Amino acid sequence: MPRKIIVYIATSADGYIARQDGDVGWLDRPQPPGNYGAEAFFRSIDTILWGRKTYDFALRMGSMKAYGRGIRHYVFSHGPAGEKAPGVEFVTEPIGAFAKRLRAQSGKHIWMMGGAGLIASFLDAGEIDEFIIHTIPVLIGDGIPLVQPKLRQVPLKLLSSRRFPDGVVRIHYRVMRPKRNGPVL
Repeated sequence: MPRKIIVYIATSADGYIARQDGDVGWLDRPQPPGNYGAEAFFRSIDTILWGRKTYDFALRMGSMKAYGRGIRHYVFSHGPAGEKAPGVEFVTEPIGAFAKRLRAQSGKHIWMMGGAGLIASFLDAGEIDEFIIHTIPVLIGDGIPLVQPKLRQVPLKLLSSRRFPDGVVRIHYRVMRPKRNGPVL
């Protein structure tokens, strides 16, 4: 089975992944058994892609240990490498070349952790296969959007949706790629 790069993320109902200062306190809520499918998703991956700001935030919060042993971590950064947790590699190569090399390796699927800039860069390079978005029933009014703004139109195909008793909705999309000289697949 080919490895997929999957954005697995939560947003506010108004489409933000965090407040402008990076705060995600609005995500704190009681979780149902299975944590909205997260446990099953974590078993399907062996690699996590991080933007530098998201990685640095996770380090400050002490949450890198929560992502388990045997997981490879790649941090994309334009600046010098920072603090390096075990199993972390800093990446500066072009996204297309990196993604091609990573997909050629055997393994499980790849989790695109974010943030918005990294998601946009991979999306614009045609290197995201799926989005699994958990919409949290809260409006935060302003913040960091799911995808860094730029004029783009990316068709998505709905694969599934699920409503949880607490109002969270999980939407699973496949990114549709245009055929060369033809319509969208």
